[in-house]
Formats: sequence, structure tokens, C-alpha cells
Amino acid sequence: MNIDVIIPVYKPTEALFHLLEGLKGQTVPVRNIILMNTEQKYFEQLIYGKRFFELFPNVKVYHLSKKEFDHGGTRRRGVRRSDGDIFVMMTQDALPADERLIEELTAHLKGQVAAAYARQLPALDCRETEKISRLFNYPPKSRIKTAADLPELGIKTYFCSNVCAAYRRDIYEELGGFVKHTIFNEDMIYAACAVKAGYGIAYEAGARVIHSHNDTKLGVLKRNFDLGVSQAQHPEVFAEVVSESEGKKLVLETLRQLKKKGLFWQMPGFLVQCVCKYAGYLLGKHYENLPRRWVLALTSNKEYWER
Repeated sequence: MNIDVIIPVYKPTEALFHLLEGLKGQTVPVRNIILMNTEQKYFEQLIYGKRFFELFPNVKVYHLSKKEFDHGGTRRRGVRRSDGDIFVMMTQDALPADERLIEELTAHLKGQVAAAYARQLPALDCRETEKISRLFNYPPKSRIKTAADLPELGIKTYFCSNVCAAYRRDIYEELGGFVKHTIFNEDMIYAACAVKAGYGIAYEAGARVIHSHNDTKLGVLKRNFDLGVSQAQHPEVFAEVVSESEGKKLVLETLRQLKKKGLFWQMPGFLVQCVCKYAGYLLGKHYENLPRRWVLALTSNKEYWER
């Protein structure tokens, strides 16, 4: 079984070296690591004076311009560069928590399971509210989700994250792959397609990556604007199962945990962030009614709108 890892890269930092080192010593080996790098100059700046390709001989780098980048399209291009039986999508800011990541991630990738995604653990420097969010969305118990779980899980049935997710090539090719052009959510759109085709999505709690954000309020608003846009553009996935209820559950759980830990002073800032998140999401859902200048001001991916 050949396993390749595909990582879209943009303005990489030294953290990329830690990610690549973490993939080196896995108990189940990675054959090739394919970097789909946006803007060649940034990558060359990072590796200048370093023996990069001697240190990481299985890394292959392909460059594209910022105008060419697309959440779905770039990943599709990366998959075409691989002929692995299984390919793992990762992001440049995810770090394997241990040497068993690939082993655990691919353990149940057989039978009717089309894809599997990893548990995301918070970094040491992330906010308490982000730690709570990570535990809420990535619990310590594994589960395989199918269409039978829709009444119980709703939108979470389709949840899958390309921060770290493994895919079977045979099913990927059968289903047509990632959507070609999308601003966000290419992983969930694919997962929904797989579930509707009768396949399962595995959440592997034993496969762990360190990944969290300390986003600004503006960053949260823009991220959720793009999220709302992707949902509006794919009603075949998101119209039939609402995601707002999961958001409410997360807000209530976060407030409960903050109260339990005596962190009352963090509640006002968290609630302001929730307002930014929901405002961005609602604006994104109704982007077609907004002036173009508003859309360009609210999005985190202006190039998407220029194509």
C-alpha cells in the first residue's frame, strides 16, 4: 500500500521543517510528500542556504501563482501528482503529535470507508476557548459516520478536515474527486458526496495532530464569511442539514467550561468573537445580495472572486 502526503503551502515558515521531520519517522512510512506551493519566491526564501532536498529526498515541490490557488482545484492538482493507493491531505500548520499518525489514520480505511480524518489537539499557546473548541469538535472517541447517522449527528455526519485526512484513491476516482472550484469546505463537500454514495467517513481519535488558531476577531469574521459562501454555493450539501445548531452547542459548552474553570473574565471577549463569527457566516450565506466591494472586503481570498 503506497501512501503519499499532499500539502498546499503558502508563505511557509520554519514550522514546515518540523512537519516534514514528523512525517519522516512514522511507523507506517510515507512514500512521497507533495508540496503544492503558492508563489515560488516565498518557498525559495525559506530553503535558501539549507540542504532541503538532501534532508527531505522524498519531497516533491510544484509551484503555482496566488491567482491559480483554489481550495478544491489545488488539491485536485496535487492528487494528480500522486499515484498512491492512499493519499493524505495536510495543511502546513499541522504537526504530527507522534510517530503513529499515519498508522492510526489509515487503520480503518477499507471496506466501505472512503476517508478518515485525524483528531486536532490544541497548541500550548492557544487560548482556553480554542482548547474547548478543539475538544468539542475532536473528542477522544473514534467513530465511523454513515448516512444512518444523519438524524443524530446532522451536519457533523459530513464533517471531515483536510488539516489531516486520508483518502482511498479508488473511491476518490469513482466519486470524481474534490470539487474543482470552491472558496472553502472542499473536504466536507467531498465527504457529503461519499456519504450519499453509501460510504463512511472515519474519525480516528488515535491519529493526532497539533493544530489550533488564535485568530483575531477580523480573521474570524473573514473565515466564517468564506464558510458561509461555500455553504450558499453548495445547497446540495448544506441546505438539507443546518449547521447553526452545532454552533449554538459549542457556544453553550464553551461558556459552561469557562464558568467551571472560573474564567469569567474571558466570557465577554468570547461572546464578541461569537458575534463576529455569526455575522461573517450570515453575510457569506447572503453574499449574492452584497455589493462587490463588500464581498472583497469581507473575504480572506480575494483571488477567488477574480477568477
